[in-house]
Amino acid sequence: MAITLEVNGETHVVDAPPTDRLLSVLRDDLALTGAKLGCGEGACGACAVLLDGLPVASCLLPAGAAEGRSVTTIEGLTRLGTELQEAFVAEDALQCGFCTPGQIVSATALLAATPEPSREEIRAALAGNLCRCGAYPKIERAVLRASGQEVE
Repeated sequence: MAITLEVNGETHVVDAPPTDRLLSVLRDDLALTGAKLGCGEGACGACAVLLDGLPVASCLLPAGAAEGRSVTTIEGLTRLGTELQEAFVAEDALQCGFCTPGQIVSATALLAATPEPSREEIRAALAGNLCRCGAYPKIERAVLRASGQEVE
């Protein structure tokens, strides 16, 4: 069965059941491997993508539910996503890197809605993104840096 998806501003028609996970379609059919399969239960944030500008767990979302909506992956982020990536490097906010795409996707949504978030707002927005390496303070500083705020 064919599903038509708008991913990163491009229309894609994929031959997949609409019940397949969006994450699987992105990775297996569209070769967009930035979103990762972590827990497979929507609890870790490694698979985060933006759906109409809001972060969602693509491991839980049926691909058919994304038809007619805009999907943005880490590969499709614009200027704000690039600034976040640079801030993550500057603040050494990545260690193994497994969670980094999901962290950046979620932080992109935060900064789009709240250009100068407080530390508390950053923590709340990224609460669904787990980092097994424990880089949380550095991730927080990276988001502050990307927002143009003073980093202590």
